[in-house]
Amino acid sequence: MAVAVVQPLPGIGDMIWHLPHIRAIAAHVGEPVTLITKPRSAADQIFSAERTIRDVFWLDRNPEARRGEHDGGAGLIRMLAALRARRFDAVYVLHHSRTIALLAMLAGIPARYGYGYGIQGWFLNRPPRLPREILRLHPFEQATAWLHAAGIPMAEAEPILPVTEAAIETVRSRLGHATTRVALGIGSSEPYKQWGANRFAALARALAARDGGQLILVGGKAEASLAAQIQSLAGTSGVTTAIGWNLAEIAALFRLSKFYVGNDTGVMNMAAAVGIRTYCLFGAVAPFHHSSRIVAITPPGGISRTDGMARLSVERVMARIEMDQASTRA
Repeated sequence: MAVAVVQPLPGIGDMIWHLPHIRAIAAHVGEPVTLITKPRSAADQIFSAERTIRDVFWLDRNPEARRGEHDGGAGLIRMLAALRARRFDAVYVLHHSRTIALLAMLAGIPARYGYGYGIQGWFLNRPPRLPREILRLHPFEQATAWLHAAGIPMAEAEPILPVTEAAIETVRSRLGHATTRVALGIGSSEPYKQWGANRFAALARALAARDGGQLILVGGKAEASLAAQIQSLAGTSGVTTAIGWNLAEIAALFRLSKFYVGNDTGVMNMAAAVGIRTYCLFGAVAPFHHSSRIVAITPPGGISRTDGMARLSVERVMARIEMDQASTRA
């Protein structure tokens, strides 16, 4: 039986949020599934150790700075041909997309499941359908509500991300055998979520004075200059970088770290899913409490996209880490 699960939200965090739901569907059908998602999610890297996902098939629509392979009329025809060639027996659409549901119907997939909002319901042929008010919920909550309505047990209440031993050994050989590692997530998908070089450098100095050990700046290739600036401003030899690494290696780095502290990003969600304490700087966007390992640090006076991150002082962040670490030890 060939089963596809479609999760078209493009972010790394979006992908991590849906891992418990993908696992639940795979357990329900009794075999690994094909994951259909967008290239920006980097699902092939994130889930390289995930046994419930057989393979990843890219839905290349609406990417940034280019035209996707499946954009436009010709692109939809290519997507339809690819779905037909796969001969899926069932598809589970964890989204309200009408286009994806229509393509699944035109591809002749016999069993088509999804949220069923509005027009999307015309192209699906299996229950349940969610009420429209569920659209106001977070994507994690929407998927959870659908599984509950479908009677599909979700064994894990929050994402748990596996890591390969090969990736762990690669990271160990790259970084050496430090007694303590702390990951600093300096990446940011939006400028208003960025804490800035000066604050990260001051935090690195404070953490180095507190614990010593190795501080690793984590980000994408776009953060290379920011990482260099932080290293220069920090003025401590214990700061190194993991910039532009494969995400399977980033997951391994988190497994080898004591905790994560940094911006609200996709890799922040990875850190929590790997299983380490994750201190997230929620200055611009309200926290979503989908993981027990995420400790939200918010600014005095409330969250704001205008100046919320600027009002998060290094002292406030360190105090929250100190308090949480003390309670964890106790």
